[in-house]
Amino acid sequence: MMWPLVGVVLLSGLSGAEDPSPKFSSYMDAAVSVEGFSGSVLVAKGGKVVFQKGYGFANAEHRVPNTPETKFRLGSITKQFTATAILILQDRGKLNVQDPINKYLADAPKTWDGVTIHHLLTHTSGVPSYTEDPEYGKSMAKPETVASMIARFQGKPLDFAPGETFHYSNSGYFLLGAIIEKVAGTSYEAFLKEAIFEPLGMKDTGYDHAETVLPGRASGYDRRGEDIVHAPYLDMNQPYAAGSLYSTVGDLFLWDRALDAGKPLTKDAMTAMFTPFKDKYAYGWFVETRDGRTRVGHGGGINGFTTDFQRYPEDDTCVVVLTNVQPANPGKVAQDLAAISFGQDVAAPAPRVVAKVDPKVYDAYVGTYEGAPKLVFAISREGDHLFVTVNGEEKVELYPESETSFFLKVADVQVAFETEDGTVAHLLVKQGGNTIKARRVAK
Repeated sequence: MMWPLVGVVLLSGLSGAEDPSPKFSSYMDAAVSVEGFSGSVLVAKGGKVVFQKGYGFANAEHRVPNTPETKFRLGSITKQFTATAILILQDRGKLNVQDPINKYLADAPKTWDGVTIHHLLTHTSGVPSYTEDPEYGKSMAKPETVASMIARFQGKPLDFAPGETFHYSNSGYFLLGAIIEKVAGTSYEAFLKEAIFEPLGMKDTGYDHAETVLPGRASGYDRRGEDIVHAPYLDMNQPYAAGSLYSTVGDLFLWDRALDAGKPLTKDAMTAMFTPFKDKYAYGWFVETRDGRTRVGHGGGINGFTTDFQRYPEDDTCVVVLTNVQPANPGKVAQDLAAISFGQDVAAPAPRVVAKVDPKVYDAYVGTYEGAPKLVFAISREGDHLFVTVNGEEKVELYPESETSFFLKVADVQVAFETEDGTVAHLLVKQGGNTIKARRVAK
């Protein structure tokens, strides 16, 4: 998403055989200086890498720099590999995506009788996502097993009838991992290594275990004002098939090349994986058309890391952005790098300017706002400052760009207030190209 910027620098797109590196470099240098970007990026066109570079530190304490070889946790980019594993098992005749999941899951509750593997793959199962539990943050460091994690949500009612609607659910992809283990007769980690990573030469990709000494692995950090701190510890058995993998920008480029060559799936399975079902979601991928181009991609977020992987099959272009300091907006970075490669003019990141606003106007905004999915925004005023708190977490200051529009300094987020009949009625939160509309429920 393009944010209102002051002092915008336009980076012209490419023409002819012009070397793209300076334009990518200029954009990324601005992202580092303005937004504190820390991570690694890669842009490839026509099967060749045209730009790759690391920024910031993989380990801030020892001042170890990020490079294209640095290993980052992927978060939900993991889901495309989980989906691929399911389709490989279907290609091998071991299962069918239309099978009910209770065929493979022992002790599955009766409420799951109508849920199929297809529903899990497309986030249309209705199984509530365990990461949306308000208490999840308090237990994410607890060692778990696959069975104990499933026990967290298997007794809860479905959010909706299977196939009825799309609602992103980490529980669904967690269950897919359990199905893979049941059908393959081996661990989720071992099957992905045998069926995907080793055949494709992805030597720098795997299941991340905190206790393993993994050369080249980045640490994950959170930003607090001008400082960074270590991200909260997460037991890596909890994200499992929904978000446990690590990789490098180079290995994800190998993955792009494999997909372009029709590997490691049959033609029918490949078609199924990239065919959207509801809300542009296919099997582990969002598939959409932007500016006349087909874009296939997925982002990820996990303690200390945010990631984005975008493919433009018709243009034979892919962009990988992996970061290790939160908050960050890798989707916006990937979108802009792709636009530069397509010859479009792009506004480089630039400092935002705080407007002079009478703090008395803040009183009209104070209150509680509710938005989907399960988000509660509390707006409060303290003296001449306005703050937002999301789901009872840390309070963050809002800085005015006008009397009705605000931004966060800790993330690329814009907040605006809407009125109805002269009264503030809604809160609009914009981030990464998405807008959440929250209704005011209390003053």
